[in-house]
Amino acid sequence: MTPGKLLTITLALLMIAGCGGGGGGGSDALQPPVSDAPPPAPAPEPTPEPEPGFASGTFEPYQNYDQLCENPRTGSDDRGRSFPDQPGSTLDENNWIRSWSHELYLWYDEITDVDPASLSTPDYFDVMRTFEVTPSGAPRDKFHFTIPTDEYQRSSQSGISGGYGVTFAVIRSRPPRQVVVAYTEPNTPATNPAVNIQRGAEILEVDGVDMVEGDDTDVLNGGLFPGDNETHTFLIRDTPDAEPRTVTMTSTQILSTPVQNVSTIETASGLVGYMTFNDHIGPAEVQLIDAIEFLQTADIQDLVLDLRYNGGGYLDIANQLAFMIAGPARASGRTFETLQFNDKHPNVNPITGRAIQPDIFRETARGFSASPGRALPGLGLSRAFVLTGPGTCSASESVINSLRGIGVEVVQIGSTTCGKPYGFYPADNCGTTYFSIQFRGVNDMNFGDYSDGFSPENTPETEGVPLPGCLVSDDFTRLLGDPLEGRLRAALTYREDGSCPSVISGRNARPHRSLSSVDGVVIKPEWLMNRLLVE
Repeated sequence: MTPGKLLTITLALLMIAGCGGGGGGGSDALQPPVSDAPPPAPAPEPTPEPEPGFASGTFEPYQNYDQLCENPRTGSDDRGRSFPDQPGSTLDENNWIRSWSHELYLWYDEITDVDPASLSTPDYFDVMRTFEVTPSGAPRDKFHFTIPTDEYQRSSQSGISGGYGVTFAVIRSRPPRQVVVAYTEPNTPATNPAVNIQRGAEILEVDGVDMVEGDDTDVLNGGLFPGDNETHTFLIRDTPDAEPRTVTMTSTQILSTPVQNVSTIETASGLVGYMTFNDHIGPAEVQLIDAIEFLQTADIQDLVLDLRYNGGGYLDIANQLAFMIAGPARASGRTFETLQFNDKHPNVNPITGRAIQPDIFRETARGFSASPGRALPGLGLSRAFVLTGPGTCSASESVINSLRGIGVEVVQIGSTTCGKPYGFYPADNCGTTYFSIQFRGVNDMNFGDYSDGFSPENTPETEGVPLPGCLVSDDFTRLLGDPLEGRLRAALTYREDGSCPSVISGRNARPHRSLSSVDGVVIKPEWLMNRLLVE
């Protein structure tokens, strides 16, 4: 799946709303759901009969098959590096996947050893994983996927991807559907004065097809998730009481601004800082540093960090952010996270070849977008208020877990996070970047068991690890950063008197819920819903 086609409509709009990316899709996707619970883990594919010569349980080193390609790339990448591809076959590519997975996958002993000659490469990678579930019944391995290497590099390193500059939230996945704008990027087609789409705008039609009841999913998909330089027309309603209006947008390459709405809020008990942080991508490094320096100069007493739509990304950026929140007095020399690989690699990181040691909180920038070695500012806070939702995942959860590991109190306002203490080193082979779970992470207190997420402590039938705070649904009627927006207002109130809103409902139990109190699933590329490490 490519970031340009983030998700097909049968998986995006029609998915069952749930933690981390859900399920859905298929030929019956337009039928009313039986339940809004997350779908069970899919059953493993039946193992085909092995071809002659296949020796189950015997593995050659995956390096023997590295870059032996059915369709070798020629020339060089956008950095001028020659492609390493050599002539090979689909069998070579599958043998690489098989041996690589057996050596590095965290749950390698739960993979059924399927003959690499029996399936195409995409299908073969799909079965090289575990199908076990967490205590709540959710799939243990929620993310196991590939994207073209060139698209991954362009998006992760530069923050550039195709679209209009809109991130959508799916509130109800089946007719009557409900899709709204979660947030927009500045200086994009969506925020052009002639269009001016803002958070909370509801999508009513796409190219004349009814979003609420329509069944032409090809048209809906083509409009919401376009390729480059495509023009589509939308009927939108800016607010629940507004008259619908028609806007036309042409897709282009979008430069993401992952840190937005950095501001301070006056309260009776001191100045509170706020910022929206949407993605742990390269450009976020310098934006986070600049934001923390601004808040440090303002001398804030508390911070509200809005991670409700942040699905993850680079762990090095999560490390830097957590250090800047805690400050050197609490974080210097302490463990941000320690990686744990499968039992074949108890002492040595199998990717880097270095001894496994705690990843200490960074005090300087790595160099994703800030100058390498730039000293990081520090707020020196003893607590942090974090706004969360079902799309808060992976590297974002590492920020929460690492702060708790060094004694910083995390107050959670929102809903249960996705639950992913696992991650990987992305690996390119033959022009495809593979993402397969390779490690789990634990904090300074050796804790990392949150496979069902973190939950505010007043969540009925708590789903994840309970934290102080309040269960509060999303509020699409106000802009992010508005002190009257539901989750931010709840954080400011809890800060003053420890109370929570009386209305704490969460998921889409009824059709067309009020936009002032409803959760949705944000639609993002899969690699942004994970924890990524680079060598």
